[in-house]
Amino acid sequence: MRQTNLTAESAEYVSAREELRQAEVELMRHRELVADLRRRLPPGPVVDDYVFEEGPADLQAGDAPVRAARLSELFTRPGRDLIIYHFMYGKRQTEPCPMCTMWIDGFNGVARHVAQSVDLAIVAAAPLPALRTHARNRKWTNLRLLSAGSSTFKYDLGSEDAEGNQDSTVSVFNRDDNGSVRHFYSAHPRMSDDIDERGIDLLCPVWHILDLTRPGRGNWDATLSY
Repeated sequence: MRQTNLTAESAEYVSAREELRQAEVELMRHRELVADLRRRLPPGPVVDDYVFEEGPADLQAGDAPVRAARLSELFTRPGRDLIIYHFMYGKRQTEPCPMCTMWIDGFNGVARHVAQSVDLAIVAAAPLPALRTHARNRKWTNLRLLSAGSSTFKYDLGSEDAEGNQDSTVSVFNRDDNGSVRHFYSAHPRMSDDIDERGIDLLCPVWHILDLTRPGRGNWDATLSY
């Protein structure tokens, strides 16, 4: 199966491109298998109804009044799952993580589309004013922004260690028929000893666009900036 109508492709190139296409097909099939395994997870454990701090929905309206928002209140209606991205900012992470910032820039852009099916929120360990100041600078006007405050939410979900070091994580929750919030799924960048920093890359189109090129994404942690 040719991917172009170009006539100057060498036989070597056509053969290598077909080998790559077959590998891409197998990767796609395996990704569908993984997604199906994820969907068929049995019910996860009931979790605490964690309390977060939240400011006005309008970022430009300042940071007060601050209200308490429980995890169960982040579900906007029955039958929807809740996705929370753990932002690496706060405690030992004294500056906003550039990688997380780039990712959340993208979430902000697609938030309205995501909201058609599920609920989405960003949670950081940083104090609410600091989080909202950074959000204003980034124009994150489409996202629900929450500070974990003094709760153990980030530690319990593995995005914070006992010393307050932060990690990027994505967590998914749902509610059972009794209204209890259950943990469904969490993923971290480090999935095994030989997979470092790529465990949740499917959340970021930037890496996949760069991976289409010969240089690839390169040493992202040395070059990424915002």
